[in-house]
Amino acid sequence: MAKLFLLSLGIFLLFHCCLAIEYEQEELYECRIQRLTAQEPQYRLEAEAGVSEVWDYTDQQFRCAGVAALRNTIRPQGLLLPVYTNAPKLYYVTQGRGILGVLMPGCPETFQSMSQFQGSREQEEERGRFQDQHQKVHHLKKGDIIAIPAGVALWCYNDGDEDLVTVLVQHTASDLNQLDQNPRHFFLAGNIQRSQKQRGERYGLRGGQQILADNVFKGFNMEALADVLGFGMDTETARKVRGEDDQRGHIVRVEQGLKVIRPPRIREELEQQEGGGYNGLEETICSATFIQNIDNPAEADFYNPRAGRLTTVNSLKVPILTFLQLSAMKGVLYENAMMAPLWRLNANSVVYAVRGEARVQIVDHRGETVFDDNLREGQMVVVPQNFVVVKQAGSRGFEWVVFNTNDNALFSTAAGRTSPLRGIPVGVLANAYRLSQEEARRIKLNRDEAVLFQPGSRSRGRASA
Repeated sequence: MAKLFLLSLGIFLLFHCCLAIEYEQEELYECRIQRLTAQEPQYRLEAEAGVSEVWDYTDQQFRCAGVAALRNTIRPQGLLLPVYTNAPKLYYVTQGRGILGVLMPGCPETFQSMSQFQGSREQEEERGRFQDQHQKVHHLKKGDIIAIPAGVALWCYNDGDEDLVTVLVQHTASDLNQLDQNPRHFFLAGNIQRSQKQRGERYGLRGGQQILADNVFKGFNMEALADVLGFGMDTETARKVRGEDDQRGHIVRVEQGLKVIRPPRIREELEQQEGGGYNGLEETICSATFIQNIDNPAEADFYNPRAGRLTTVNSLKVPILTFLQLSAMKGVLYENAMMAPLWRLNANSVVYAVRGEARVQIVDHRGETVFDDNLREGQMVVVPQNFVVVKQAGSRGFEWVVFNTNDNALFSTAAGRTSPLRGIPVGVLANAYRLSQEEARRIKLNRDEAVLFQPGSRSRGRASA
C-alpha cells in the first residue's frame, strides 16, 4: 500500500507540475503591456562596407507584436551579401539609392547580355564572349517600400554617392514562419562571425549574432561542397565559398564598382509610373511587384494642406502583400499639426520616426496611458492592435513610417469627420458625457477634418511656450 500511495502521489505531482509549466509558457506569450518605450537599436554589427543595427527583439513589446527590426547602412560601393530570412519582411529606404536583386525560386534569368544570343553557352565560353545572365534587378531610391517573402534571398548594392540606409521589420509571428519567433538571417556568402569575433565583445553583440550568423555553406565539408558546386570544382574554390579567411563581414566593398546587366534607372522609373495599375490577376510570382514608393506626395491617400499627408501601401496596390500579410503607411505632419487619435482594427503596428520628432500618446483598453513621450528620429515604438494612438508634430514637423502585420490594415479614428462620434446621436453623446445638447453637438461636429488636423490655438500656445 505504501508503494501504491507513493506512486499515486508521484503521478499527481507530475501532472500538476506539467500543468504549471504549460501555464507558465502560456503566461510567457501573453501581451501584458503596462508600459511602452521608444526603442533604439541595442546591437551594432560592423562590416567592411557598412553596419547593421539590431533592435532587441526579446523586448516585450516586440514579442507581443511578433516582429523584429533591423537597420542596415550600406556605404557607397558596398554590397550586402545574398541572404534570406525565416519570416516575411518589409524594408523602407530612408536614405540613398541602390540596386536590389530578389532571387525568386524557379524563376528564369531574364536579364541577359546580347552575346548570349550569338550561340550556345558552351560556344560563347569558348570564344571568351560569355558575360552573364541573372534574375531581374530593381532600382532603389529613398521612400521605397520593399516586400520580401520568407525564404526568398536578396542582395543589395549601393551605387550612389551617399550611404544607403534601410529599415527592416520582420513579421516573426507570421503563419509563414514555421520555426519560432526568433528572427534568423541565412547568408549565402561571407564569414560574419569571424569578422565580429573581436567587435562582438566590445559592443555586447551576443544577441545580435543570433540574428546575423554565418554563411550556410560553411556547414558543409570541403569535398561535399566541391561536388555540389559542380564537376571539376577544386577545394580551394570551395574554401572561398565557405568564407574561410574572409574578414569582410556581411557587407563588403566592391573595389571597381559592381557591373550587372540592368536597364537605365530613368527608364525603369518611367515604366513603373506608366504601368502602375496591377490588379493581381496579371501577376505571376516571377513578375510580381516587390517595390512601391511611398514618399511621392502625388500618391497621398489623405491630404490636408494645413496639416500633412498619409500614403498607404497595401495588397490593393502591391498584390504580393496578400501573401505576406504585411502593409505600410508613410505619414508627414507639418509644424505642430496633429494626427487624429486612432486604433487599428486588425493589425499590430511598428512606428519608426524618419525625420523630426512628435509627442506621441498611446492608451490601452483600461484607459491607461502606456506611452507618453517624444518619438525622435531613428526611434521605434510598437502600437498593439486596438490601442489608441495620437501624434502631434514638433516645431520641425514629423515624418514616420508604420509597418503593419496585416496586408490591408484598417483603422478607425476617435475624433474628426470619420470618427464614431459622427455616427452617434446627439442625445446619446449628451447622456454619455453628461453634456448639454449644445456641448454634445459641438463635440460631434466641430472637427470637420478627417484624419490630419491643423494645429489649434492651444497647440500653438504650447509650442510657443
